[in-house]
Amino acid sequence: MSNKQYTASSIQALEGMEHVRMRPSMYIGDVGLRGLHHLVYEVVDNSIDEALAGHCDTISVVIHEGESISVKDNGRGIPVDFHEKEQKSALEVVMTKIGAGGKFDKDSYKVSGGLHGVGVSVVNALSNSLIATINRDGKIYQQKYSKGKALGDVKEIGTTTERGTEVFFQADDTIFQELIFNYDTLASRMRELSYLNKGIKITLTDEREKNEEGNAKQDIFFSEGGLKEFVEYIDGNREAIMDSVIFMEGEREGIPVEVAMRYNTSFNENLHSYVNNINTHEGGTHLAGFRRALTRTLKKFADELGLPAKEKVEVTGDDFREGLTAVISVKVMEPQFEGQTKTKLGNSEVSGAVDKIVGEMLTNFLEENPNEAKIIVQKVVLAAKARQAAKKAREMVQRKSPMGGAGLPGKLADCSSKDPSISELFLVEGDSAGGTAKQGRDRHFQAILPLRGKILNVEKSMLHKVYENEEIKNIYTALGVSIGTEEDSKALNISKLRYHKVVIMTDADIDGSHISTLILTFFFRYMKELIEQGYIYIASPPLYLLKKGNKKVYAWNEKEREEKTLEMSADGKGVEVQRYKGLGEMNAEQLWETTLNPDNRTLKQVTIESLADADNVFSMLMGDEVPPRRDFIEKNARYARIDV
Repeated sequence: MSNKQYTASSIQALEGMEHVRMRPSMYIGDVGLRGLHHLVYEVVDNSIDEALAGHCDTISVVIHEGESISVKDNGRGIPVDFHEKEQKSALEVVMTKIGAGGKFDKDSYKVSGGLHGVGVSVVNALSNSLIATINRDGKIYQQKYSKGKALGDVKEIGTTTERGTEVFFQADDTIFQELIFNYDTLASRMRELSYLNKGIKITLTDEREKNEEGNAKQDIFFSEGGLKEFVEYIDGNREAIMDSVIFMEGEREGIPVEVAMRYNTSFNENLHSYVNNINTHEGGTHLAGFRRALTRTLKKFADELGLPAKEKVEVTGDDFREGLTAVISVKVMEPQFEGQTKTKLGNSEVSGAVDKIVGEMLTNFLEENPNEAKIIVQKVVLAAKARQAAKKAREMVQRKSPMGGAGLPGKLADCSSKDPSISELFLVEGDSAGGTAKQGRDRHFQAILPLRGKILNVEKSMLHKVYENEEIKNIYTALGVSIGTEEDSKALNISKLRYHKVVIMTDADIDGSHISTLILTFFFRYMKELIEQGYIYIASPPLYLLKKGNKKVYAWNEKEREEKTLEMSADGKGVEVQRYKGLGEMNAEQLWETTLNPDNRTLKQVTIESLADADNVFSMLMGDEVPPRRDFIEKNARYARIDV
């Protein structure tokens, strides 16, 4: 840690921020819910940076009534002294110049969180109101802003024994499409940050929701074990085959590396990688270094162990990752991000650093824990055998080439368009609904694939069983994707994807939701790229049809039904209510006008906010433990009533 003073001279202004309000999506991703929550993350990142530099250990986030946010820390407090170059206080520079901040001065911060370093100034630009309160050198300073501009100078408003920064902001309702903060979304990120930065206490409070005693809803996130506890959290619904989590920590070439890993009885690989607290879901050089070290070290150990003659199977890198849950976290001074969503690490030097640390420490672990080492090797051998069986099954899937039409599944009613960007595939529950959908669709751009019954639960199935499943084979073939490379048997090639909208359309009841969840689990485990690129959707068929005379109105939930029934019965009680128990109960015209017609329908796009949380939820929903699944369903159920 540097002893250099953190003062106004540490702050560098990189460029102006006039552009932010005009093109907000360039800075925060979008102006929907994701962008709204990103504002909170940007402010919290500043506090995390103070913690990484060793100056802060407590962060508080509050959602106030009226959808405003406060983020407070016990760090050094943003400097308020005069900035020579900008001719204003350093606080105002940080708040009104994009990219300004101590994180660009290597003496103030060694590494820094946040994706593009856009900082709190972007939050200021996109807020109707922002108030920065600084506790520093025994005094309290405050400055108010609106839409990125200071409403006056920094004022000294009192004295204090505390230190730190508090940022209060209200997002600009002329920019954001939605202004309601989701507690669970924020809690997920705060939990993640507490695991990635052990020893920091992060409190999340929701003043909009109070219990009978009048206390606000609150969670405190604090982790002493860091990544070890993170792996335990992610793996909470899986059966571990090892007593403890393997933890590795070290520094090479100025790059701090932390890795935690454990094997379980599942058939999936769950690797979560982070750079400066950013989830790099496209991977990158740090993940490549980890995989290389893991394969090399375990292969060498397995060879030295000398497997029995009957176990002589060819083992590949793939086999060493089956049933593995791992979190890799690195801190990089100047990260270069690549990939479609700028979440793939490109720094070549990181690969070698991770490789060396993991290679050395994993070798030590295997030598010191021979029993657990043998369990890992046995798991790997089983994986190799299963992969050989899966290869044959996969080849059978690939053999049905979608080119030329002859190889397409018999039940697929394809669209006439060959342009994937406008083509839609509806995965429909059952032949009855499938028949109605085929009649009601627009044949030019909408294809229908009926699925028989509940598809395989891939969470509990070996690879070859997945590829042998008829319904799953039909999905692969209809989509036109190819699977498997030498390095990764589950790798997906979507260059020939035939539809850019894949819509899950099931009944609006418990069974329909279960089928929908099974299909989503399959996409999450085997076709995650389709979710990440925004190609997966869920249809929203109505629950009710209300009729009065010649007038008919649809309702999508219980509240809507009540409101519309009252409306229609205002001039006499006599509204006929039909409850749709399944898609097959609608005729083709009704299905078109409510669920298929792009002018009227509501499609929910499936997105992944947090890979770790999604992983945890899918393993819980599709696993063997009933109580956590029941709790989740009771908390999240959206049904008007359970059908008997």
